[in-house]
Amino acid sequence: MEYITDRITIDEKLCNGKPTIRGKRITVHTILEFLGAGETKEEILKQYPSLVSEDIDACLKFASELMNRNYTIVKVA
Repeated sequence: MEYITDRITIDEKLCNGKPTIRGKRITVHTILEFLGAGETKEEILKQYPSLVSEDIDACLKFASELMNRNYTIVKVA
């Protein structure tokens, strides 16, 4: 398991290698989808009692850092 931050982990054996929160079976993508659908932190924490507020903050920071990178679109075939 590799820690990307103190809260975001990637393990090829867990959730098909998707970034997860502290090695749990809760993906960053799942939390971001809830936030995008208008759920509040409090609502998410009720649904996932093993998480803390800082975990959700880490998901947002992780996504923000990904969007800060440069990307190139390459046509394939």
